[in-house]
Amino acid sequence: MPPTVLSLPRSAEPRLRIVSDPVRLVAIQETPLDVSEVLDALGDAGAGGLTLFVGQVRDHDGGQGVAALGYSAHPSALDRLRDVCEQVAAAHDVRGVAAVHRVGQLQVGDLAVVVATTAAHRGDAFEASRALIDTLKAEVPIWKHQVFADGSEEWVGTP
Repeated sequence: MPPTVLSLPRSAEPRLRIVSDPVRLVAIQETPLDVSEVLDALGDAGAGGLTLFVGQVRDHDGGQGVAALGYSAHPSALDRLRDVCEQVAAAHDVRGVAAVHRVGQLQVGDLAVVVATTAAHRGDAFEASRALIDTLKAEVPIWKHQVFADGSEEWVGTP
């Protein structure tokens, strides 16, 4: 059964800009993601390490060709994404955290998620970014609907 879908008119895309450190940018949007927006949000002369993870749509999954892919989000997804960013910031010695996820129909090669952290040292940035993407994937209610080349389909990440 498909999950509840968050339908967003372009003018009302949920975007949360946080001016307090260390969570700098949290967003879920239908428009294409821009890595430079994430990097700009994390600009910090005191950061010696910036770790960026970019997830993109691939042309296969589980040995099958992917013909179409869409992401849907529960209405609580933006709040959950902010919570995850705050948890990672509290658990790691970071200077900045940013996470942006796309929803809607995507094509092979499109960016689906961009997360990044900055820290005084690279090790802290690597650890925090890994925790951020792993926790986001496990806890934020954003679901992937894949249609395969043979016409079969599956939902990934649904409850």
